[in-house]
Amino acid sequence: MPFVVAIDGPAGTGKGTITKLIAQELGLVNIDTGAIYRCITLKAIRKGINSLEQSEELIQIAKNSSIYVENYTGDQRTFLDGENVTTEIRSKEVSDLVSQISSIPEIREIVVNLSRKIAEGKDVIMEGRDITTVVFPKAQVKIYLDADVEERAKRRFKENQEKGILGSYEEVLENVKTRDYNDMHKKVGALKIAEDAIVVDTTTMTIEEVKQKVKEIILERRK
Repeated sequence: MPFVVAIDGPAGTGKGTITKLIAQELGLVNIDTGAIYRCITLKAIRKGINSLEQSEELIQIAKNSSIYVENYTGDQRTFLDGENVTTEIRSKEVSDLVSQISSIPEIREIVVNLSRKIAEGKDVIMEGRDITTVVFPKAQVKIYLDADVEERAKRRFKENQEKGILGSYEEVLENVKTRDYNDMHKKVGALKIAEDAIVVDTTTMTIEEVKQKVKEIILERRK
C-alpha cells in the first residue's frame, strides 16, 4: 500500500525545503502541487491573462496544458508543455498571481486530480495548502507547518535576494499577508489545519531542526 506524507501550511514556513530534504533521506517521491499551479499562472502571464475576470481562459489553460514533474536525485524539475520551467515559475510575477488563480474551483479540481494521478502507486511526500484536507485526506502522515508572518516574510525576502529577485521587505510582507488571506478564504480548498494533523511551529527553528522533527513524526507513523 502506498505511503503518503501530506504537509500543509502558509507561505514561507519551509514546506518546499523540508519535503525536498525528507524525500532525499527517506526515499519518498517529492511532489510539489504549488508548482502545478505556478505552471498555469506562468502560462497565463505569457498569454497576457492576469485577471480573475478571465476565468474561462484560465480554466482552458489548465485543461489544455501538459504539466508534469520529474525527480532527479531528490530534486524536482517541473515541465510545462515540454519546457523545463523550474526556475521561471518562481518569479515574483508568478508569486504575486498564483494564489488568486489557484482559488478558481475548476482549476483546483484539475490540479487535485493531476496530483493524485502523479502520486498513484508511489510512496510520496506532498506539500501545499489543502493536501491534508482535500487531496489526501486519508494520508498516513499529516503535518501542518506554521510560523509568524514576519518571520515568514524575512525568509521569503532573503530567498528573493539570493535569487536576484528585486523588491523590498515591506513588499514581501504585504504579499505574504495577502496570500495568507486568499489561501484561508478560498471557497474550495482553503488553508486550514486538519483535525488529525500535527502542528509544527517553525518560527524559532532552523531548517535542520524542522527536518529532524518532521522525520521523527514520519518514522514513528511508518513503523
